Amino acid sequence: MSALHHTGPVDVFKARSNKVLAILLWVLAAFGLVVTLIQSGLGGVRFVAPLVLLAFAGWALFWRPAVVVSDAGVELVNPLRDVGVPWEALAFVDTRYALTLGTGAGRFSAWAAPAPGVLGARHAKPDSISGLPATSYGPGQSVRPGDLRHTVSGQAAFLVRRRWAEQVERGAVEGGLVDETPVARGAEWWILAVAVLLAAATIATLA
Repeated sequence: MSALHHTGPVDVFKARSNKVLAILLWVLAAFGLVVTLIQSGLGGVRFVAPLVLLAFAGWALFWRPAVVVSDAGVELVNPLRDVGVPWEALAFVDTRYALTLGTGAGRFSAWAAPAPGVLGARHAKPDSISGLPATSYGPGQSVRPGDLRHTVSGQAAFLVRRRWAEQVERGAVEGGLVDETPVARGAEWWILAVAVLLAAATIATLA
């Protein structure tokens, strides 16, 4: 269940690199399954727990995480936790280590939008710096590496800041309510339960 009741146009951000990693794990799991069945026949099904765990990890860690932006606010979909931040609750957007939303209830980071490393920042081009929302710039129009538009965190931050600015300009966001506006938080315990069961099955298979 979504942590936020989204309204208006909805933008769903998922890092392309995360999708690639998820697909890679699925391919490896599928290849392992085929090899196992060829070598052991249908009896090899009892050895597939590690492969299922690999595929499930690909979904939970890389395919599921997302940043969802709508007129209602921002939802961070992380591997085990979903966080819904209404615009009234948002105080600032930071990208030092990952896309992070600052609220009166604390800071919440997006698994789907980590900040770039040193190499990622070096590949910045002029269009990665220009045309960003005003809140992206620091003193002297400086831009933090995590805000560069060609980076994963920068792309997500751009979506959040742009929609935030649009909502403020429309008068759809009431100011001064950061501390009073609740942030919705939900834990996806079933994901953890499935992972634990698959890990236990994997250990039993390899024992």
